[in-house]
Amino acid sequence: YSPHLDAEGLLSVLLGAFSSPESSLFWWSAEENEKLLQFWETYILIMETLEGNQIHVIKPVLPKLNSLYELAISGEEGCWLFHPSWHMCIYKRMFESENKSLTKEGVLHFLELYETKHLPNSLGFSEFVIGPLMDALSESSLYSRTPSQLIGACPPLGMRLRKFLATYLMLLPEEEKGGFLLKFIQKMTNRHWCAVPILFLSMALAYIPACKVLGTDGLHALRDVLQCTMITHQILLRGAAQCYLLQAAMHLTDVVRFCFCSVFFFLLYGKSNIKWIELEAFLNPLLDVLMKLGSNAYIPTLKTDKSLQLLLKLLQTRSLKCSNTQDGYLTKTKILPCFKTIVNLIQVGDLDRCDLYLALIPEIVNLCLQLSSKKLTIIKNFISPLTNASIHNFRETNSAEELKLKEQIKKVTSIASLTVVCELVDQKPEAHLEDLPSVGALRRFTAFFQSNEVLKKPSYIEEKSGIFFFCSLCEETSQGWGRIVARYVRDQWICLRFVLNKLPMLAQEYEEGTSELLLLTAERSKEILESALETLTILPSDQVLPVFDCMKILVPKLLNLQESLCIEAFDLAWKIISSLSNTQLVFWSNLKAFVRFIFDNEVLAAAVSAKGPAYAKIKEIILKLIDMSTTKTGVFNVVLSHCCQSWILPTCDNRSAMRNPFLNAGNYCELIIEGCVFGTVFRRDQSTNRDDHYVRICAIKFLCLLDGSNILHKSFMEDIVIKLLEKDELVSRSRTRYYANSLQHRIKNRVWQTLLVLLPKLEQNFLCGILDKVFQAGFGNNQASVKYLIEWIVILSLHKYPQFLNKFWDCFCYDEEKLKTSICTFLSVFSHFDTILQNTSEKKPILKKALLVVLQWCFNHNFSVRLYALVALKKIWGMCRMLDVEEFEALTPVIESSLQQVENMHGTGNAGRNWQRIQDHFFFATFHPLEDYSLETIFYTLPRLSEVAEDEWISLCKFERFTDIPLPPAFQRYRSRAELLDLKPSDWSQQDTGSSSVDTDGQTEWTDVQKKIIPWKHSTPSSDLEMVLQDRAAKLGKSNSRLIVVASLIDKPTNLGGLCRTSEIFGASALVVGSLHYVQDKQFQHLSVSAEQWLPLVEVKPSQLVDYLQQKKTEGYTAIGVEQTAKSYDLTEYCFPEKSLLLLGNEHEGIPANLIHHLDVCVEIPQQGIIRSLNVHVSGALLIWEYTRQQVIKHKQQK
Repeated sequence: YSPHLDAEGLLSVLLGAFSSPESSLFWWSAEENEKLLQFWETYILIMETLEGNQIHVIKPVLPKLNSLYELAISGEEGCWLFHPSWHMCIYKRMFESENKSLTKEGVLHFLELYETKHLPNSLGFSEFVIGPLMDALSESSLYSRTPSQLIGACPPLGMRLRKFLATYLMLLPEEEKGGFLLKFIQKMTNRHWCAVPILFLSMALAYIPACKVLGTDGLHALRDVLQCTMITHQILLRGAAQCYLLQAAMHLTDVVRFCFCSVFFFLLYGKSNIKWIELEAFLNPLLDVLMKLGSNAYIPTLKTDKSLQLLLKLLQTRSLKCSNTQDGYLTKTKILPCFKTIVNLIQVGDLDRCDLYLALIPEIVNLCLQLSSKKLTIIKNFISPLTNASIHNFRETNSAEELKLKEQIKKVTSIASLTVVCELVDQKPEAHLEDLPSVGALRRFTAFFQSNEVLKKPSYIEEKSGIFFFCSLCEETSQGWGRIVARYVRDQWICLRFVLNKLPMLAQEYEEGTSELLLLTAERSKEILESALETLTILPSDQVLPVFDCMKILVPKLLNLQESLCIEAFDLAWKIISSLSNTQLVFWSNLKAFVRFIFDNEVLAAAVSAKGPAYAKIKEIILKLIDMSTTKTGVFNVVLSHCCQSWILPTCDNRSAMRNPFLNAGNYCELIIEGCVFGTVFRRDQSTNRDDHYVRICAIKFLCLLDGSNILHKSFMEDIVIKLLEKDELVSRSRTRYYANSLQHRIKNRVWQTLLVLLPKLEQNFLCGILDKVFQAGFGNNQASVKYLIEWIVILSLHKYPQFLNKFWDCFCYDEEKLKTSICTFLSVFSHFDTILQNTSEKKPILKKALLVVLQWCFNHNFSVRLYALVALKKIWGMCRMLDVEEFEALTPVIESSLQQVENMHGTGNAGRNWQRIQDHFFFATFHPLEDYSLETIFYTLPRLSEVAEDEWISLCKFERFTDIPLPPAFQRYRSRAELLDLKPSDWSQQDTGSSSVDTDGQTEWTDVQKKIIPWKHSTPSSDLEMVLQDRAAKLGKSNSRLIVVASLIDKPTNLGGLCRTSEIFGASALVVGSLHYVQDKQFQHLSVSAEQWLPLVEVKPSQLVDYLQQKKTEGYTAIGVEQTAKSYDLTEYCFPEKSLLLLGNEHEGIPANLIHHLDVCVEIPQQGIIRSLNVHVSGALLIWEYTRQQVIKHKQQK
């Protein structure tokens, strides 16, 4: 604007901007006057609303942004009529808000808007995305999940960001895509990003459709982002982000535009300048050294060891996949020949070097097995001499009277070499190494050498200048020597384990009954077990695994003869495990070995056969493990998974003599029962990251594998069912508080889930015997989820065996006192009566009986019982009409009129709404007992719909991830029907949060919205609507006007007391308050000065205001809100109707937007000052007086 420009010239400049609006921030045109006014009025309304900085006020206004864009874009020309910066100002204000909820709402709205509306391209948008939008996206709290989402699901912002970025990039011109993406990625490196935002931004990049728009700069920027991800401590988030970034690099980079070195540099994250070289050129120097190991005595030891270490690392990292011809050729021609010289170096006097050489042997075997079976001769050529030499050295050192340090270390290396051979024979059966004569000699040698042989502790001066020099002799002799001795003892037990596992084979070699074979029987077993107990007391805890494995073989053979010795083994093993519970590194491996020992099928069977202290000791250990699992997650997983697999899945263990391991399942069924109900409840202040679902999944999948035609399985299932019912009864009798999502509720829920899984496998006679217990459980006061499961079981039982209906009719014969808390459970069964009678030919007598039973409950004094009975009556009567039975004609008028009266129950408050709700409830409207019978429905969908805590939902993907036990292919169904799965939780019996016609969380565009005040946030009501009308004034003959003052939103007693006094003075007909408890408040009474005694008071809770307003409007009242809105009337210009209802807002938040929607009009008080609002009592008093003044004048005029 220039001061020398006259008005006409200024107008022409502004009008000229119309042809190119994006280059100007503001323009006006007389022809577009109406559209421009509408745009700016909406714009100013939105900006003024944002001043409140409260999401409850702003959210109802956000839909107006959509109309703002419609006005700003020319449909014909497809261009901006208003500069995009105006829109960006709105979003920038929301992004920079201190209220994170408002920031999140703004980000979600921006992303959704650009995704759904094809906005014209603008450079300003790209700058805004890379600038303010990405700054807002750096806030981790925006990526929270919604309550209905599963743990691990992508949050709404992550999903919307993914769609937005793909859509936005595809709409950009080709020449701008690369530049935008490069700036976007570089922005991710310009600030300290947290792990969560960087993860979802990386995901958005990875999901962009493949387009080759990035060059070398883009690849370098992605590498910088990869480096940024390394700062986070969350390993899983870091790994996921890096995977997404690598995927983005593959999809978005143009490989033609950069060299291979750039890719290599990218993969190294810039941390190394190693050039890419040919594999053969890299290996040649190493191979030259290796080939000379056996022939050149002058190669330095350090160079030899470094070469071997490099070769070992190379083989381990490559895993010898030989993915191409060159690798296979190099392996065959260069590497294998070197191994012939390595074997000769193993028998040395240095333990570290010995470990290095021995570590190469498994890699040699893997290499030979992978390349060709012809290479097995190479394995045998070095296994045989190694075994024979080790046995020879061991015997030679044992024959000496006093061993020097050199000979002792030679014994250690010899037993270490034999250990490697034993493990190779066990782990690589395809190599057929057990056929070697040297391996047979190894078995015979190991079977009879003395266990727990220890080494003499070296002195300070012994062998100091010999071949072996103990490097830490001067300072750490005792500690270092202790580790060597522990290793030596452990290796003995590894070799002994190898022999014990091969006992059947060894017995065949001594089939003539020699004395050696007798040593392998009871006496020798006892001796070894005693040595094992001694070993457990001296070995470090991380070395006891082979001892546990040996005890697993020995205990079953000795349990009947040496029970006390076996119990001592149990106690000592448990002592070791319990002492390791806080040591993560060695605890789990030891626990698994302990479980394999204690819960070995042979051990369990032997303990059962004796039924003595050993059996009791195992039961005690089970309880201890369960107790440990409550504080250390994963313990019970290991126990139950091992037992379930060993009991029901076939095994190739030749050692087991049990004909049917499943016998152990029946004897130790408490493990399965505990697994079915496993899981505890933690307080919110306890920080836990537990997932106990896999215990229950293991137990459930085990039960799913059972076959009802198998006698053992059948007996086991019946035992489980009886004990589960007893557990449910025990929990019901418990005096512990039973509330929603309590531990008692969860246990009962898990019990009935398990019973529902087993139900199809149960026989008729057994089911008939337990049905009374099921009905008895239904008589209890159960939580909703348990109630649905019991009803489902009853429905399925009656469907399969309709002859059980007589038992069902008996449930209605108890007195009303017993049925008052349970009758709804049995009435709910009638809602699926068509499913029950599906297999019945004679339906008429059953329907007649059902009608007689249900009709008597339709007149019950309890409203909920009447509703359930009417739903049942509607279902049964529909079935009767389909059959067209003449016997029912006499009942037709009564039933039809009753049902018609219920259907027309509209506008009567909660009654009509609850009738509609119970019919729409999932259990009556969508759920089908047969078609919805699936694991997903039982363990995920039904708990979710019945509002069980989210940590109780077990999704189907968890069943699929747990692969230790497979599900049977013939299992009926796995997934819920889509109709049921898509439903949201909605229990009709819970109180409503508002009118069903108002979507407070949706993006409904209100016709009138609050401009400045935070709306009152209504809460869930706790009881049905109760009207408490005090008619003291009417009894005294006092005349009242027809003005109702509604102050339910006011929560300060002083304001309510003042309003009560004002309303009484000016003759209001009633004052509506949120709670009558305010009347007892001293501050209220101080201001009201006994006005509450002369004024009718009505209690209407804030959550019930919608219904109250609707009711009063039907009575002819005009609902008037005292609020400043976009369409409010000036108080001086408004004429009050005689029947007026005056709604006052909350002291701080005013009238919420959803209530404004239900008002007929809003009236505001004109003001001249700077402060924008009056005290609510003062505002109410002004309007009450204005109403009274107008009514007084009107009455005078009528006279």
